[in-house]
Amino acid sequence: MLKISRKNIPLFIALFLFLTLGPTFVSAKTQNISDETEFLNALKDTTIDTIVLDKDIDTTDKITITRPIYLDGKGHTIKYTGTFKGGSDNTVWDGKYVLQIYRTEATIKDIKLTGANAALLVNGSTVTLRGNIDVSGNGFGGIELSQGQNVTEKVKLSLVDDAEIINTTDSNDKPSLWVPSDSDDAKLEVNGMVVTIKSGEELELEEIEQLIPNPNTSDSIYNYIILNIIGIFTFILYYRKIKKLKTN
Repeated sequence: MLKISRKNIPLFIALFLFLTLGPTFVSAKTQNISDETEFLNALKDTTIDTIVLDKDIDTTDKITITRPIYLDGKGHTIKYTGTFKGGSDNTVWDGKYVLQIYRTEATIKDIKLTGANAALLVNGSTVTLRGNIDVSGNGFGGIELSQGQNVTEKVKLSLVDDAEIINTTDSNDKPSLWVPSDSDDAKLEVNGMVVTIKSGEELELEEIEQLIPNPNTSDSIYNYIILNIIGIFTFILYYRKIKKLKTN
């Protein structure tokens, strides 16, 4: 039987972790892309877990992501340049999105998605947004949170580290965020605070901001309460001390 001394246990554990998990860590890699073809090839290569845009790119069709990926736009743009029902007007609905995240998890950072019917379809997925996510210039709005046909997974969109959705074409008929009426409610998380977006609900940027409690206001109230408690205890101690001096 193999005997392991106590002093060698940490080394044995490290070796075990390397042999079991090491191949996973080694295989993961980052791929920089400069066009649509490179993007699609990177998605097919399962050893790639991070895709970085080196420049603005055009896409002639919706790009669908079906596995966990980290997409860093580096401030660049992905623009849909395909057709819509044989035409070129993105106000004609044809189910065209710049990106679709389908039944998986993904993180998207510092990117602009434009030119399609909508910028991003979060389809039975959990998506995290970081940095500035610009969804301006799409015919029907910004981000759709939905399940779709034969999809049961719930939808969640998280904005972390003060991420911001930008939409200069935001309006009542081009909302920045919505859940279609044929989907279940979706979750929206902003810096740890979670709210529910109801089925059939459409939100402009201002309405999204109103849903999320202002953490600064909460902090101010909390600090006000703490300071008042400290003040009360200080007054009680001071009063007792004065009373004791008078008694003496």
